[in-house]
Amino acid sequence: MARAAFPKGSLAMRMRDELGGFVADAHFGDLYPTCGRPALSPAALALVSVLQFAEGLSDRQAADAVRGRIDWKYALNLELTDPGFDYSVLSEFRDRLVAGQAEELIMEALLERCHLVGLLKSGGRQRTDSTHVRSAARELNRLELAAEAMRCTLNALAIAAPDWLSAHIDQDWIDRYGPRVEDYRHPKGKQARIDLAASIGEDGVALLQAVFATPEHDWLRRLPAVETMRQLWIQQYQVVDGAVRWRRSHDLPPGKTRLTTPHDTEARCGVKRETVWHGYKAHLTETCEPDAPHLITQVLTTVGSVSDIDTTAVIHARLDERRLLPDTHIVDAGYVDVHLITTSERDHGVELLGPVASSTVWQAGAGGFALEDFTIDWEKHQATCPQDRIATSWRPDRSQAGVPVVRVTFRSSDCKPCPVRDQCTTSAVGRRLTLRPELEHRTLQKARADQRTAEWRQRYAARQGVEGTISQAVRSFGLRRARYRGLAKTRLQHQLAAAAINLARLSAWVIDHPLAATRHPPLMQLRLAA
Repeated sequence: MARAAFPKGSLAMRMRDELGGFVADAHFGDLYPTCGRPALSPAALALVSVLQFAEGLSDRQAADAVRGRIDWKYALNLELTDPGFDYSVLSEFRDRLVAGQAEELIMEALLERCHLVGLLKSGGRQRTDSTHVRSAARELNRLELAAEAMRCTLNALAIAAPDWLSAHIDQDWIDRYGPRVEDYRHPKGKQARIDLAASIGEDGVALLQAVFATPEHDWLRRLPAVETMRQLWIQQYQVVDGAVRWRRSHDLPPGKTRLTTPHDTEARCGVKRETVWHGYKAHLTETCEPDAPHLITQVLTTVGSVSDIDTTAVIHARLDERRLLPDTHIVDAGYVDVHLITTSERDHGVELLGPVASSTVWQAGAGGFALEDFTIDWEKHQATCPQDRIATSWRPDRSQAGVPVVRVTFRSSDCKPCPVRDQCTTSAVGRRLTLRPELEHRTLQKARADQRTAEWRQRYAARQGVEGTISQAVRSFGLRRARYRGLAKTRLQHQLAAAAINLARLSAWVIDHPLAATRHPPLMQLRLAA
């Protein structure tokens, strides 16, 4: 009957035909108790969750599809008379995955099945890129943040200890903090806003002092809303001469620790070029061999303040755990430095292919003598300048970041009378060099030389397709907006979305649907045709 209804098949039907039930109830054994009433099949709920993300359905719509769509019944191996389940079961299933720290379980099972049927293998090339993910909680400015934190804390106390709150609350607070923050009519003047922020700060300090001044109610301090407000007041306010004052911008804590909303305490402010957001960041890694489907092998979800370069080693470690390490990992400049190039090759046997930063010394941009123009003898611990002068000092040291370096200094008596001094140094003493350890130094010089060649640019061109993957994830699977609050639930969302993308790509591969060609604007086409 399913074949008659869908003569050309559907994504759900191809999932069963090509991969079968790629998850089994045994995969979820650790998440369920051994006694109690029987539960719905977790394997079936996992497949429903992936299909739900593949088609962009809500929980209600997904539950209706299980009840009423014959292709979904085919994919789930259900009888036509199966009544399905209530939509709330899907939310409970996701909560169980998060509580058991099993957010990646479904994705791992899918990749394992793809590996068994020969659609995925280790080695080859893979590429990585990232995109920003906005939190499910609304973005707030600093004034809204303080007012909303106060409102949330008062509401939490009204539920947990209404009698205590009635005895300690200022009655004006009910009118001031009862409405939601978006219903406020804030003053337009800058000074008026500063005064309002200070007033909110004083109310918050009074509330916190009341909470911490009652030992018999010390359990109130452990309420999540109270703790969140305490942290926010430390970050946003300071006491000056006994008065509560709003912190100035330069006094605020760094973005990696600063709370941005009381409704999602794990979201952080992120900056990537001109884009500023509060929330998270998703790093997608996919295969890119021309003779195999391009499948996502790893999704790493971090808070928005984590830089790309801090995730490279983590991605390699996760791929190693899944036995899916590539031979060549193609990334953009944000994921590369010379230390990662050497450690990736040493620890995992992975060639990290990406543009390293050019030399930042002024000599490199002014046609002078840069580091590449000096001869380094690592065995003798000597450096020779282009004028055949030998450095007098070779001293191991550490940089400001704690990285091992070598400090090299030339004699001032050699540098001052040098005829090409203006091309080398402006120091009153001799030229100074800072060298990385030998292996990193050689690797950096080779990488800078290689990336100027046409062969390197041709190899690196394989990274371009990952932009299409980001676009597909954003446009078709809503990757750039978190559905849920908190890092763990957002991570689960990204894992399910990645599994859905893989199913869509496997479906296209089975029916021999070609990859879309790169589209160029009409103006660009004129240049390409010239």
